[in-house]
Amino acid sequence: MAEKNKVTVRIAGNEYVITGSESPEYIQKIALYVDRKVLEITRRNHLLSTSMASVLTAINMADEMFRTNEELKNTTSDLSEIKKKYQELKEETQKIKAENAKLKERESQLRIELTRRETELKEVRNTLNTISNVRNNN
Repeated sequence: MAEKNKVTVRIAGNEYVITGSESPEYIQKIALYVDRKVLEITRRNHLLSTSMASVLTAINMADEMFRTNEELKNTTSDLSEIKKKYQELKEETQKIKAENAKLKERESQLRIELTRRETELKEVRNTLNTISNVRNNN
């Protein structure tokens, strides 16, 4: 089980002892955030009591949390779509690479065939030239 840390923090002028498994630095950081949020509310309306300012702060922070969670859901959904598209593109790339390899092999075969045919054509031309020279000499 994680070690519990006790940290004394000051929020809205009051001291609180917070116990948690997080580091003291983290607990202080959270308390400072809450203190700043309460101060924002009290600056806007000096007539609010600490408890009223605390409730409004809690409402604002809950709103932030809900909006952040919604953004996180949207971002997670977007990420899922991007991963899906990435996988599709990766598979398409693999298919194209395989097709490219087949085409290169086919090109190689056709080049060999072309070379063979060119050689045959040269032989036929040489034969025709030889026949033509023999006829011309007779």
